[in-house]
Amino acid sequence: MIKVDLSLAEQPFSLMVAGQKIIKIFHDQQAIAFENPRENYVEFILNEQLIGIDSSEISQQSLTLYVNNQFATQLALPPMAQGESKKGFLGLAALGFKLFKSAKVVKVALASASVAGYAWLFTIEFALMLIACLVIHEYGHVRAMKYFGIKTKGIYLIPFVGGLAVSDDKITTRWQDVVISLMGPAFGLFTSVLGVVLYYATEMEIFAGVAVLSALLNLFNLLPILPLDGGHVLKSISFSMRSWVGLSVCLLGVLFGLWLSYTFGLMLLVFFLFVGALEIVFEWRGRHYSHLLPLDKYGQGFSAVMYALVVAGHVAVMMHFADSENAILSLPMKILSS
Repeated sequence: MIKVDLSLAEQPFSLMVAGQKIIKIFHDQQAIAFENPRENYVEFILNEQLIGIDSSEISQQSLTLYVNNQFATQLALPPMAQGESKKGFLGLAALGFKLFKSAKVVKVALASASVAGYAWLFTIEFALMLIACLVIHEYGHVRAMKYFGIKTKGIYLIPFVGGLAVSDDKITTRWQDVVISLMGPAFGLFTSVLGVVLYYATEMEIFAGVAVLSALLNLFNLLPILPLDGGHVLKSISFSMRSWVGLSVCLLGVLFGLWLSYTFGLMLLVFFLFVGALEIVFEWRGRHYSHLLPLDKYGQGFSAVMYALVVAGHVAVMMHFADSENAILSLPMKILSS
């Protein structure tokens, strides 16, 4: 993504450009709304005049400016911005190539360490169940990324922490953030429901164990705390309302996380909270330059409903086994009710 600083009618403008598309326009550090009447072309009102910018020739380091649908001038892009962008792109490409060559080795090593670590703490059966739940959860994130055309590097399993779906590209809208965040727990819900079905079909408790374990892991991930998936949904909804609303809500999430970690002695959650607090700070500092398109009111409400349904699904699975004579199957619900 390229940031281009321009002066139109002696007023400062900044354009966020990805490929040949203008993603965001800032005037005096404030984002302004624009329309896309056709590909690679945007329009907005300035001083009661209709301004149009054509970015189809950005590869030739130029933009075409229209005023009231009439050609006005050809704008040359600042050479420093382009030069630095290309240099940065080449550097990232070289780094990405190196990482790609070693990606498979790293994935196998991390996956093996995860299985070995969980098997050492518990049993090999539990370790394999846990890894399966983590992989399916992260696969949900990967599928959502691919749906939006975001390139991915795949899934990395991190011993004693969980899993991570790594992307090569950045998201461009809050809606993408919501969908990508929720698809992990949604795929986890499919796993839980399938476990319940297989349990009743075979009467093998291992499938009930998969259902409950998947529900517990995904419900934890849906906590409204950054950088967990629930925290990303909360951030996208609240920051779409107002920046100060987003900051306030996310800080409340941090306080809730601190209370939770203190109450249940979840020291690993403190690490997540530290990472999430940094993300909140960066989000707040870059609020005037954010390239993410916010959710409208319909999107905010729909995202909240989707979040609530996924949470309810996982709670329902755990409630289903709450009265089980098996202590492991009834444990998650006892934790929630404590």
